[in-house]
Amino acid sequence: MIIRRLGQWFIEAEVITGSHVGDVVFLPRRQFPIALCYAMTINKSQGQSLQKMGMCLQQQVFSHGQLYVALSRVTSRTGLKILSCDQEEKPQSWMQNIVYKEICIMWSASS
Repeated sequence: MIIRRLGQWFIEAEVITGSHVGDVVFLPRRQFPIALCYAMTINKSQGQSLQKMGMCLQQQVFSHGQLYVALSRVTSRTGLKILSCDQEEKPQSWMQNIVYKEICIMWSASS
């Protein structure tokens, strides 16, 4: 199955094999522990083109060009989701560019 949406109480998924290919199903989330099944580092992502990508930045990007490499992997802005956290691991809607202090990337919390 491909997870299409994670709600607070349900998982929306599309069946990709078997006799029910293409069917959308809703699974109660309380019954399934969710774990990340595929991830790669920013450096490993070089050369990849992705339609949809989520970035989890638990700390600020520290290396020159690393943020650019990460953001340029996705083919459109609508396919990009970013989670950035502060020191207390609370979500924030900005990140600091360590190399060029005058550049600050901001995004809408609803994106």
